[in-house]
Amino acid sequence: MKVTSYTYDKSSNWYGESQEGCEDWTLVLVTYGRCVYWIEEKKQVLEKGQWLLIPSSIPFYGRSVPTMLHEKYVVQFDPRAVQAQASFPLFKLSSAMSRITNKYELILDRLRHIHQQWQDKQPYYQTLCEALLTELFVYLHREWDQEAATSATLQLVEQMKGYIQNHYREHVTKKELGACISRSPNYAATLFRKVTGQTISEFVHAARIKTAVYMLRHSALTVTEISDFIGYNDASYFYRVFKRLTGLVPTDLVSDRENVRK
Repeated sequence: MKVTSYTYDKSSNWYGESQEGCEDWTLVLVTYGRCVYWIEEKKQVLEKGQWLLIPSSIPFYGRSVPTMLHEKYVVQFDPRAVQAQASFPLFKLSSAMSRITNKYELILDRLRHIHQQWQDKQPYYQTLCEALLTELFVYLHREWDQEAATSATLQLVEQMKGYIQNHYREHVTKKELGACISRSPNYAATLFRKVTGQTISEFVHAARIKTAVYMLRHSALTVTEISDFIGYNDASYFYRVFKRLTGLVPTDLVSDRENVRK
């Protein structure tokens, strides 16, 4: 599918509209706060972790919630460029669709990579952006197909996510998560991957790197100190994981950090 436009919004006074309806499809993922869309005169409030898909030619406009900062990624694309329209049921919709995703970190990771490629514009960046967007929709459709998952099953996954958030600086194993939900280790690992689209290890790394990004920007700690704090005893390994997940190296953020050292 052909990516035609890509934006990252971070604002408390954003406003946008498409009165005649955009020729391309629009995908929105909110990553912080909330914003409001009016689509065919119907109000749609989007919050963190929620995606919105607007088919082509549908008029819409949106704005920030007054005084509230929000962040979101917005991709406009043409699914007709390949056979995606025939392959993916979502592209047969005639009206907008919105859902909260349980694969938030996975979807966000693909959007961040598209954002980086769109900014850098290295050779073949458009091809890579299209491949990443196609992969993103594979995950959204898998989740769409699995919506029959019971609330009890989703609750088990939320319990495991909560455990990881409290222990991500440690070595989290499937045995520990199995004990957390009173299930076997293999069941816990399989269920976690099925619902989130990530392995336990991938989710732990994502939680660690999220903390690292904040500390690199706002703390006075060195890269090695931050590496140790979030659970990486080997700083070189931390560099490799950080580069793989963000496309940057830790020192890129250190050079832009606030002046917190005296």
